[in-house]
Amino acid sequence: MISSTTVRRAALIAALMAIPGLHAAEVAGVKVDDKIRIGSSELVLNGAGLRSKLFIKVYVGALYVGQKSTTPTAIYDSPQPRRMAMRMLRDLDAESLHSALDEGLKNNHTATELAEMKPQADQLAAILKAIGKAKEGDTIAIDFSAEGVALSLNGEARGKVAGPGFAKALLKVWLGDKPADASLKKALLGA
Repeated sequence: MISSTTVRRAALIAALMAIPGLHAAEVAGVKVDDKIRIGSSELVLNGAGLRSKLFIKVYVGALYVGQKSTTPTAIYDSPQPRRMAMRMLRDLDAESLHSALDEGLKNNHTATELAEMKPQADQLAAILKAIGKAKEGDTIAIDFSAEGVALSLNGEARGKVAGPGFAKALLKVWLGDKPADASLKKALLGA
């Protein structure tokens, strides 16, 4: 016979599982945390989606922010910490990753803007090249702050690029008018 304690436990578990945001999201078989901590800041998942190119799954991207928003400008203009986490679904060499980010910068900025951010873009390229190859299962995280961007691979810091303007520019790779992947942009914005 089922006891009343068992019934209460089952009801509690069912109620907790029904609360939105209590459990992690899942994209392409990759579990994505609802919340993360960067230093003293707790960030929430704004959205997550799949980056694919020519029908090849490249990575699961997850965008974390201090306060959720469906507006790109609210996210890249925010002075609060933000993180773009990319969980690799295939091996990717540094040159391919750098080329994709560079293309995203070119697609969302004028020639004058690109010239102004060239030192930061070159510094980012050097950090990515020092990483070498990202393997399937690795996570590359880019933290955006009022100081600039910081890159890490599997939680290990790999380098920083100073400049809040560059942080905003780099976020436009995913959230700009000409994003690297339009469906990923929608997913990162929670749509």
